[in-house]
Amino acid sequence: MKKFNFKKVLDGLTSSSAPPAKPETEITETLGSEHFQVSKTVRHGFPYQPTAMAYDPVQHILAIGCKSGSIRLFGRPGVDCHVMHDNDAAVLQLIFLVNEGALVSVCSDDSLHLWNLRQKRPAILHSLKYNRERITYCHLPFQSKWLYIGTERGNVHIANIESFVLSGYVINWNKAIELSQRTHPGPVVSLSDNPTDSTKLLIGFETGMIVQWDLKTKTAECRYACEQQTLHSLAWHHEGKQFMCSHSDGSLSVWNYRSPSKPAQVFQPHGHPAQKGSKPEACRPIMKVAWPTSRTGDPFIVFSDGLPYERSGRRPCITVMQGKSVTVLEMEYPVVNFLPVSSTPWPNDFQDPYAIIVLLENDLVVIDLTTPGYPCFQNPYPMDLHESPVTCCTYYADCPPEMIPAFYTVGSRQQKKTGFSDKNWPVKGGEWGTSTCSYPEIIITGHADGSLKFWDASAVTLQLLYKLRTSKIFEKQPLNQSTEYEEDPFAIVKIAMCCESRILCVAGTSGHVIVYRYNKVETTVDVPTLEIALVYEVDDLDSPDTDQIPPPMPPPSSSVGSAGSGGMPSPSPHHSTSSEGAEKVGSPLLKVKSGPQKMVPGYQVDLCAQLVTVEGEPPSQILCLAINSLYGLMAFGNMQGLAIVDIIQKTTLLNLGTPDLYGSADPYTRTQPRSPQRKKPPAGLGDLGEAQAVEQERCRSPTTERDESNGVCLSPTGTTRKKLADIKRNRNQPRPRMSKAHSTASMEGNGGDADSKDGSFSRSRSSSMSSLENVSAEGINCLSFTESYTRKTDPVTSPCLWVGTTLGSVLVIVLNLPPQGDQRLTQPVIVSPSGTILRLKGAILAMSFLDCNGMTIPPLFAKWEDPKKKEENREAKDGQSMQRRGWQQLQHLHRQKAPSSPTAETISDRQFVVICSEKQAKVISLPSQTCAYKLNITETSFVCKADVVSIANSVCLACFLANGHIMTFSLPSLRPLLDSDFLPLADMRIAQTFSFSNCGQALYLCTPSEIQRITLAADTCESLQEMLCELFLPVDTPEGPKQSFFKGLFSSPSIVDKEELFGEAASGKASRSVAKHIPGTGGIEGVKAEAGSAMAEVQKARMALVERGEKLSELEERTEALKVGSEMYASSAHQVMEKYKNKKWYQL
Repeated sequence: MKKFNFKKVLDGLTSSSAPPAKPETEITETLGSEHFQVSKTVRHGFPYQPTAMAYDPVQHILAIGCKSGSIRLFGRPGVDCHVMHDNDAAVLQLIFLVNEGALVSVCSDDSLHLWNLRQKRPAILHSLKYNRERITYCHLPFQSKWLYIGTERGNVHIANIESFVLSGYVINWNKAIELSQRTHPGPVVSLSDNPTDSTKLLIGFETGMIVQWDLKTKTAECRYACEQQTLHSLAWHHEGKQFMCSHSDGSLSVWNYRSPSKPAQVFQPHGHPAQKGSKPEACRPIMKVAWPTSRTGDPFIVFSDGLPYERSGRRPCITVMQGKSVTVLEMEYPVVNFLPVSSTPWPNDFQDPYAIIVLLENDLVVIDLTTPGYPCFQNPYPMDLHESPVTCCTYYADCPPEMIPAFYTVGSRQQKKTGFSDKNWPVKGGEWGTSTCSYPEIIITGHADGSLKFWDASAVTLQLLYKLRTSKIFEKQPLNQSTEYEEDPFAIVKIAMCCESRILCVAGTSGHVIVYRYNKVETTVDVPTLEIALVYEVDDLDSPDTDQIPPPMPPPSSSVGSAGSGGMPSPSPHHSTSSEGAEKVGSPLLKVKSGPQKMVPGYQVDLCAQLVTVEGEPPSQILCLAINSLYGLMAFGNMQGLAIVDIIQKTTLLNLGTPDLYGSADPYTRTQPRSPQRKKPPAGLGDLGEAQAVEQERCRSPTTERDESNGVCLSPTGTTRKKLADIKRNRNQPRPRMSKAHSTASMEGNGGDADSKDGSFSRSRSSSMSSLENVSAEGINCLSFTESYTRKTDPVTSPCLWVGTTLGSVLVIVLNLPPQGDQRLTQPVIVSPSGTILRLKGAILAMSFLDCNGMTIPPLFAKWEDPKKKEENREAKDGQSMQRRGWQQLQHLHRQKAPSSPTAETISDRQFVVICSEKQAKVISLPSQTCAYKLNITETSFVCKADVVSIANSVCLACFLANGHIMTFSLPSLRPLLDSDFLPLADMRIAQTFSFSNCGQALYLCTPSEIQRITLAADTCESLQEMLCELFLPVDTPEGPKQSFFKGLFSSPSIVDKEELFGEAASGKASRSVAKHIPGTGGIEGVKAEAGSAMAEVQKARMALVERGEKLSELEERTEALKVGSEMYASSAHQVMEKYKNKKWYQL
């Protein structure tokens, strides 16, 4: 009997489950965790939902607070700083400590914070949190260290601004009002001290009661009863004899300081005077009034709103009155706050205002008061970022340096806005950083109105270079468009640009793709158009037998599309090209203008490809877009399929549904008919509509969209490309379950090779292989043109297109290009699937290629040439391929036919393809198609954005996850380098706009009107301190007004030390239950804590060493002096001894 060898069985099991093959040569990876550090760098755009504003007239710094708790600080153009409170409480009020480098913020959670602005990253010095009362208004007199705090109960507390400790001095509401008054005066809405007497505090209550409080005697000196309904604001005349009030009925009242019985004047600036027996005209409330005076004329009266209700259609306005002149300045958005700008901070001096800063809900306007007509200053900040809602962003760091001057040249020729003031921008404080980055950066934003904006984002600034309107080539009235899609038919959804050739591709929400070429001269051309019916339908298969093998498909090596085929693929069981199907095809949603069109210098239209409607349904939204300038090809895909367009010959090369790309290796049974429905395009990424709420729910609960048993992830990328109604209807329906069609080894191989029957996907069920069940949707989610190996047997590289789908499949399409030159203009491009199929879990997000040294292989491109010089250098430049600056040159590229012998392959021909999906990342060795490295990125969440980026002279895979983590992995080994819990995915706007770029840079749209830039590079974080701007500069405070001799002789101004009134010795301590003091990190302690860096420690050690050396020197000198003294003493003692040693005692 033969002996059973159990060891051989174990060896066989071990060999069958061997790990994926490693590359033949190990690649030395230079990146480590020390090269990565996540940090926010700078924020651009308009502060979203502003709620408060303050201005320092000496430092010339503007501060804007927002509903989210953030504060933006602006100085001269390029000086921009962003800080954030620890919580999300709205900022109610901002107060500058004028020329002190500090700012007080009042938040809706009844807390006050003192910010230190003397450092590049402002931090909180002190915080004061109220427990019992709600803060309604605060006032800080000029050059005072005592802050007045009004509350909702009508009380006024006083806090020391230096220590943020409450004083025992409290003005209670019941002591401020008359004893005969039985009603509560309401919350405190205004506080202001007399400009000429700081011991008199004016307290305004919401009900209209105004109290003049004497701080010395602790009594109410005067009480003013306003009968004009609710009080909103108070403003003093600089002489301190009168003050003005604004009311809810649109009226203004002027009061004499010593005449509390009745107002000196009451008037409605915009209301008609009341006639006998009639009521005055109803006007809207005046929310704020300012009363700045002028040396050369009548004082100004500036207030917001106050227009009559009957005059419908009026916009929000700011009214400027001076003498008999009344100027109403209409605003586009509601007014949040306004501030007159003057050159003096002293309230008892003539203000002589020269500008008015007006903060609107969506804009910042500065009015010039020194120019007739009151024109506006041209805003130098990039606050028009949200002029039309931003729908997508693209970030190009380390781009060719000549691109920025090229865009600036054509952008400066565009028509400039007229009607602005010729004066310089009044907000001019701060100083730029001392260093900048060494590489240029460009940001391209796409907007809902179809426009694109090109921004220079070098260093930490943002400047508009050029603006392109894609809607110009279309008719004004879109055709064949239902009311459901009329909101933003031109909205930009995808942007792809070849930086070296300057070819730009833009995909819109109406299913159109426009190809632009950069040209310095003006031209007049007809716009070439292509209509593409990208639709996929299946036969009516009710319940196919899952054990039956489907009939064979035509071999993938046959031609699928060419320049002369008109884009119609060969017939297949899944695609119908009959006349009956052609009748279902409609027309595009947008109509291109006919006839020659004038193209201004800049980007000019080269081709417009449009998807047409099918059965009255609009085309699905385009999910991915790719272009290659050297091949002259463009590709785009959606939930229906893939289209490849020849942009040189202006023809469609391929137009296939996604299942047709598999050929006979389709792993799914598709029994449900395709519908080219799409989700209604959003008005902008800032609109939090119902559709976005559905997206948010899926982001927060990704596990509900995933089937763990089969490894196929149904993430938002792959399943939400439907109408909102379909999403709601299908929420309660069971999702189709899927199972693996192959084992892991078979998925990593060449699953669809036509020459290998064993490698094809089979629907036969067995113990080791089960079929994927019915699937109704699979779209194209990622595209990449490259020169790579398309099959296992390829000894050399060839042009190809790698296609990633929403269900985790990666397919390769071979591109057979004619030679460059005249043949490229006439001969067709042959496009055919290679049969290669790779699979990962989740939708494919990114694909990149590495050479044998582990460096990224950049896509081939054609260098941009001036059209005038192109003809002269055409013969010399044909066939040459230029490569991107900073990348290593690709040494071995083959354009000829592959040799017959496979032994021609060398180690230099080897490549790696890095594929990242929502769940996994794989590094696959080419051409063997073996999985060299594999990594499961996450199990509880999913990847929203991924890309292979360069950093520290190497490359890595960067991922942004839905749970807010930013992760980086080394290449090719996929070793984790960084895992930072950076930002929770609050809504889909962040996921849709998050963009990685080279040098470890990234950005995302943090709010609908702001872009947040971040860095992953540790070296950038180290130099960031020098790149940031300075907010505080040492400036002398202007001298106060000089008092005349007679005025000082006959008047007795009260000069009282407030310490004697509010100090602990005079007023005691406040109750601990009123408010809690919280120390911050921006004071001396915080600075000392921040000084614990390596450089600070080295400096401390150096100083200690110097001190030790000095002490040693002193000790040495003292020792030497002691030695000399000892020697002198010994010598003197010896002399005395010699003198008296031979003498008797009686001789002494």
